[in-house]
Amino acid sequence: MTEQFLAPALRPDDDELEQSLRPRRLDEFVGQERVKEQLQVALQAAVARAEALDHVLLVGPPGLGKTSLAYIVREELGVGIRCVAGPALERKGDMAAILTALEPRDVLFVDEIHRLSSAVEEVLYPALEDFRLDIIVGQGHGARTLTLEVPPFTLVGATTRTGLLTTPLRDRFGMTFRLEYYEPAELGVIVRRSAGILGVEIAEEAADQIAGRSRGTPRVANRILRRVRDVAQVRHEG
Repeated sequence: MTEQFLAPALRPDDDELEQSLRPRRLDEFVGQERVKEQLQVALQAAVARAEALDHVLLVGPPGLGKTSLAYIVREELGVGIRCVAGPALERKGDMAAILTALEPRDVLFVDEIHRLSSAVEEVLYPALEDFRLDIIVGQGHGARTLTLEVPPFTLVGATTRTGLLTTPLRDRFGMTFRLEYYEPAELGVIVRRSAGILGVEIAEEAADQIAGRSRGTPRVANRILRRVRDVAQVRHEG
């Protein structure tokens, strides 16, 4: 499996600690039961047929697990992943270069996909539907269209603002999942799991208090847990 980051915001060294707390498999992912159930069926079918998974759109506020689910899709399929933020794709050639470098059944994860330019979207459409690129060579009357095949792949798009997605792009996703805010009990499970990964002993009451202050968002819960760990370490060493 390969893993490539094509945007500075997604470099693995930006926040290695947060990366370490991400669930790797679907059965490790807490909450979002409806999403997990439907995604599990689709993943199992794709693996059984040795096909690329249908394109997936993940919708929801920041910090609910869209990026984690993209990595889980990669892990469950046993393929490579390439990650890019929508605003980083400025020209048609940017998208074409990524698509032609994909291996069969790879996952292409585009965060903030609602911020893709119209020019980049136009390159993406035939790739999503027919796994091909239509490249215009030359100008004026001498221009011609060169068609290149791209391997079957899965686009996983993440967005916080579905209203900014164009209808043609939205309609090309075979599956759309909306992530909801988490219940305190679910966040408590996440906090205890993260504490175990970080090697932090945490009382049930403390985990529940963190969960209750996390605004329904796992990212916030993990952030609070890290700060609590820092305070506990400083006081212990002091």
